Amino acid sequence: MKPSVQPSDIHHTRSAKGKAGSSVKLFLVMWIVLIALGVLGTYYYSNHLQQQMINQLQTHNQQQIAALKADYEKQLTTISKEVADLQGQVQSFNELLTFTKDNANDKTDNSNKLYTQLSEVKKQLETLQKKMDLLK
Repeated sequence: MKPSVQPSDIHHTRSAKGKAGSSVKLFLVMWIVLIALGVLGTYYYSNHLQQQMINQLQTHNQQQIAALKADYEKQLTTISKEVADLQGQVQSFNELLTFTKDNANDKTDNSNKLYTQLSEVKKQLETLQKKMDLLK
C-alpha cells in the first residue's frame, strides 16, 4: 500500500522548503554584504595609510631641506668671511706695495716680492670667489 499523504502534510512540506530557500537567500545576501563591507573597509584603510605615508614623507623632506639650507648658509657665511679677510690682506699688500714703490731706489727690489705675494693673494681670492659662485 501507498502511504497516504494528507493535504496538511503537503502544506507543511512546502512551507519547510520555502523557509529553507529564504534562509539560504538570506545567508547569501548577508555574505555578500559582509564581503562588500570588507572590501570597502580595506579601500578606506589603504587610503588612510597612503595619506599617512605621504604626510610622513613631506615632514621628512622638509627637515632635510631645512638642514641643507642651514648647511648652505653656514658655508656661504664662512666663505664670505674668508673673502672679506682676503680683501683686507689685498688692501694691506696694496698699501705696503705703494709704500715700497715710493721708498724704493735702484739698488733695492723689494717690490718684486710684494707683487709675487699680491699675485698669490689674488689667486686665493679668485678661488674663493669661484667657490662662492658655485654655492649660489
